[in-house]
Amino acid sequence: MNARQTPIPWTWRRRLKVGLLSILALTAVTGTIGIVYALYPRTLPQTGPLEARLLPAEIERLRSVSDFDGIADPASRSVAFFEEAGRVLQHPRCLNCHPRTDRPTQTDAMRPHMPWVTRGLDGGGASTLRCSTCHQAENFAASGVPGNPKWKLAPIEMAWQGQTLGNICRQLLDPTRSHMTRDELLHHVMEDELVGWAWHPGGNRQPAPGTQQEFGSLIKAWLETGAVCPQ
Repeated sequence: MNARQTPIPWTWRRRLKVGLLSILALTAVTGTIGIVYALYPRTLPQTGPLEARLLPAEIERLRSVSDFDGIADPASRSVAFFEEAGRVLQHPRCLNCHPRTDRPTQTDAMRPHMPWVTRGLDGGGASTLRCSTCHQAENFAASGVPGNPKWKLAPIEMAWQGQTLGNICRQLLDPTRSHMTRDELLHHVMEDELVGWAWHPGGNRQPAPGTQQEFGSLIKAWLETGAVCPQ
């Protein structure tokens, strides 16, 4: 005969049932607490301005007009003035707005502007997407978008990207391309606030070398010594 199976006492069945119910209840409570914690409103991190400070060693300097007093020949001195000023003219802060196409570039690497934009009829963008849509009257620190009341591209006749410094020089002196007389050119580089933006670009952008005043003084000295262009 097979041995009869001994039934589990009722007390053990009850304990097993209570234990399972306790585990299920604990799981439900833990899950509820987790959901409440996940959905509980919290203060989001506050946005802050992008770091814009540069160490003094990172700011490039321009040589002053008096630094060229040792060059006796006026023509050679004139070329030297322009070559020093050319460090500003060929800096990304200037070249980005003097593209050789209808699309500006951006960053120190001079990458094509994103989003895709075009110069439009007046240099201020197409009618469907004006430069002023994003570029306001001043730099917007929170997003890093640069700004100026006059924000626009230079005329296509004044495209500097891909040009030698000598060619840029000859463009500046040609009123049909620069759209300026020599007096207007001097005023433009010394006092125009859009030109001045190059030294206050905001964000993490490297400013142009020197200051607007130093740059203007070099252009003035170049004009006064015959406005001789490099080859």
